[in-house]
Amino acid sequence: MASSLEGCVSSLRSSMQLLDSSINILDSGVNDFPRLAKVLQTTRHFELISEPDLQAAQSSLLSEIRPEVENLLQRVSNYLDKLERREQSLIAKCDLNDGRLGRDSTGGSAFRSSSRTGQLRAGAEDGGKAMSALQEMKYKQLRQKKQRLSYAVDTLELQAKQRERQLRMSMAAPQLYDD
Repeated sequence: MASSLEGCVSSLRSSMQLLDSSINILDSGVNDFPRLAKVLQTTRHFELISEPDLQAAQSSLLSEIRPEVENLLQRVSNYLDKLERREQSLIAKCDLNDGRLGRDSTGGSAFRSSSRTGQLRAGAEDGGKAMSALQEMKYKQLRQKKQRLSYAVDTLELQAKQRERQLRMSMAAPQLYDD
């Protein structure tokens, strides 16, 4: 019995050595466990969501953004229309001023030359008498009055055209919103 007991004790000692060796191996493996946990930890860079959730988010974002974009587009369109009307007004004003300047340079010089020939004729007929200073001053005043009146008429015509354009634009604006 002693020999069987000695066999048990040696077997128990070898088991204890094996267990001690296993504990040492586990201890060395567990010592590095916090670092391994951090290394093996998964980090979510992108969160996965379902397609219906994505579509709902897109539609809500679209419903928030669309009115703002339409408002901005309308403002840009109105501003471009305003700039276009201003450009047309400036072009018309420039044409009017060109016409007035052209009339002054051509019409005035032609008128002066005809008045000079008229003075020469009158001088020849009246025995060398020229137009009196008073008559010449009245003539200049009448010419200036004629120029002012023609300018006023041109200005009124331009205003009437511009109001017609504005009326057409205001009549066209409700049709844009009906579509």
